[in-house]
Amino acid sequence: MTHSAATAAPVAVTMGEPAGIGGEILLKAWLRRAEEDLPPFVAIDDPDRLQAIADDLETDVPLAPVGSGLEAFQAFDKALPVARYAAPLAPLPVAGAPNTAHAKAVMGSIEVATQWVMRAHACAVVTLPIHKQTLYAAGFAYPGHTEYLAVLTGVDEGAVMMLVSPHLRVVPATVHLPLADVPRHLTPQTIIHAGRVTAAALQEDFGIADPRLAVAGLNPHAGEGGRLGTEERAVIAPALETLRSEGIAVTGPHPADTLFHARVRANADAYVCMYHDQALIPLKTLDFDHGVNVTLGLPIVRTSPDHGTALDIAGRGVARPDSLIAALKLAHHCAGNRRRMHP
Repeated sequence: MTHSAATAAPVAVTMGEPAGIGGEILLKAWLRRAEEDLPPFVAIDDPDRLQAIADDLETDVPLAPVGSGLEAFQAFDKALPVARYAAPLAPLPVAGAPNTAHAKAVMGSIEVATQWVMRAHACAVVTLPIHKQTLYAAGFAYPGHTEYLAVLTGVDEGAVMMLVSPHLRVVPATVHLPLADVPRHLTPQTIIHAGRVTAAALQEDFGIADPRLAVAGLNPHAGEGGRLGTEERAVIAPALETLRSEGIAVTGPHPADTLFHARVRANADAYVCMYHDQALIPLKTLDFDHGVNVTLGLPIVRTSPDHGTALDIAGRGVARPDSLIAALKLAHHCAGNRRRMHP
């Protein structure tokens, strides 16, 4: 492996939904560690459940119990490091069948992985997909990882979600809302916050000295001068003027239907979109298997595969680890950029 002992802090990987494909793709990613030149990573997990998955898949992945980032770094080439953080899961998960009895362990894995990074035992967190309905049924009070991590790391202003692929970086200004609710939640301050956080992250995490943002309109044809909607003039344009006054290079609002083709993509480093699907459809269409979810605006680096728990294929041995591999590489890359910015 090419990773030096001078940066002997692995990426911490959370458990995710134990009945989903997370454990399978984790094992498969470790098996491809040399082929993909992956950074060392440590599973914050239950080794018994990982061993059960390896046995079911007839996959030879040795597990190494560890208690520190250095131990994980040293063990990684020969075994998958696993930091047991709580009592074993009971009962052991059944593939495809989420159990609220495991919710506490799922949340605990996220907490401990975050603590590892905050205490410099790990350089970044990669979260495996969670099954939100199961967590909600067990009392989980947050819409998802993004909001939970903001609380765990003491972030007052809202964290921002970015989706990244080799072709595109997109940020939805509003995220998990019914489409009918988007216009009343879309304010100049919402867009300003997304633009500020995105520009700062492009500099600090992605190493882009002078980031360029392109901003989509909300309505067809970006409102057609007010004939197809007024949000572009009343909400989006004033926000962009504020961002420009702060020295951020930003263009828009652009018609979303022509914003993502190849020639336009050469002119921006990231795209701020007005709602969830406006951002995610182009990214997933261009490269479904290598998309990565990145949380911006946190004091730690967090990435995640851009797919769900895939309960329908869990336990069948057919899940692909490509998005997890991309998330591990990006987490390590962003953490390295932060180190260089703040030695």
